[in-house]
Amino acid sequence: MSLKSRWGRVRQELGALFRLATPIIIAQFTHTAMGFTDALMAGRVSPRDLAAVALGNSIWVPLYLFMTGVILATTPKVAQRFGAGQPQEIGPLVRQALWLALFLGCSAATLLWHADVVLRAMGVETSLMEPSMGYLRAMAFGFPAVAMYQALRCFSDGIGYSRPSMFLGIFGLLINIPATYVFVFGKLGLPAMGGVGCGWGTALVMNCMLLGLLGWIKLAPRYRPSQLFAHFETPSWQPIRGLLTIGLPIGIAIFAESSIFAVIALLIGGLGATVMAGHQIALNFSSMIFMPPLSLGIAVTVRVGQALGRGEPREARFCAGVGMFSALCYACCSATLVMLLSEHIARIYTEDLAVIAVAGSLLFYVALFQFSDAIQVTAAGALRGYQDTRATMIFTLLAYWGVGLPVGYALGLTDWLGEPSGPRGLWQGLVVGLSCAAVLLATRLARSSRKRIYKAARRARA
Repeated sequence: MSLKSRWGRVRQELGALFRLATPIIIAQFTHTAMGFTDALMAGRVSPRDLAAVALGNSIWVPLYLFMTGVILATTPKVAQRFGAGQPQEIGPLVRQALWLALFLGCSAATLLWHADVVLRAMGVETSLMEPSMGYLRAMAFGFPAVAMYQALRCFSDGIGYSRPSMFLGIFGLLINIPATYVFVFGKLGLPAMGGVGCGWGTALVMNCMLLGLLGWIKLAPRYRPSQLFAHFETPSWQPIRGLLTIGLPIGIAIFAESSIFAVIALLIGGLGATVMAGHQIALNFSSMIFMPPLSLGIAVTVRVGQALGRGEPREARFCAGVGMFSALCYACCSATLVMLLSEHIARIYTEDLAVIAVAGSLLFYVALFQFSDAIQVTAAGALRGYQDTRATMIFTLLAYWGVGLPVGYALGLTDWLGEPSGPRGLWQGLVVGLSCAAVLLATRLARSSRKRIYKAARRARA
């Protein structure tokens, strides 16, 4: 193949990848903006209300990430059937995914309703218990809806149609801002609920987004071949077990990755308010610039799954490679900008010079791990497309909890490896953990892609 034709093929795949990924990126940013809106409005009421929302987030966000991780198994399964030209098999699969999502959503809602046990174990002040539980119990009313929304979103992404999640994300944000304002400050005849109102606003948005996506799928011609609403089905263990086999490792891996940041925050909490504030700035900004590679990883899952469904394992490997190349190009840009503008970024959040100094030193490590983060998230997305998720879970647990956290603890809080370096040492551990994850997942991806190509070649010879 000539260089020109190769570049043409790369451009074609890049176009398909970004048409799929761009709406996902926008949808992810709208969800982040909803969290920012809640924090802003709760903070305007009182520090107590803001603290209650922050405590509530520390409970429901990990549950939400685990739940959506399990439901993500729907995407590669739908993508493979779509690529294989089997739309009649997609409807039954998604109906069972909806049953699974309903079960997970109701289970999560029940846990939120009784989260006071966890808050007491955390030693939360008595004055914060009531607003925190009010916020969590309000959120519980949205969890069954958001779980089913995620299942339908995975269905839509799996057939290569990610635009609804973008428009519904914007729609949800437009509802969230006035609804939260009404609930928090007590407008239109409603009582002022403070931070608890943020929970009711978010729960309302979750239910509205589910109704919006149901209507979209019902009316749009693109979904009709799948016949999702053709008839009612009761839960069936066989397809649900297949979803759990793929989804549980994804949920555990996502939970392990997100929870390590919470543990590091707890470890840094003992180093003083200034250090904690600088850490929070670096963490918040790193989560913002993580959205594009995360969205690319979701898009790579779809592209790889569809290629495998068509019986084209070499094309699947090519899609994964282009996705990783795109993520690395983004990492070059984001790392350079963070390195050059670290002080200016910190000043967006605060004018405190001591906090700016801490945040600036930690943003250096944010820039450093852009490359390993880009590789690991796209490799994990490609492995989901291959439905190879158990190894991803094991590698993630090993890299973050077996390597990154112990190294960070040793460097930052002990004298085992020299003078303790405080938050810098903990962030150095994050860089090490992410780098290990990148190497392990990229190696696993190369092995999985070779294995699929070999199997296809052997079948062709037979």
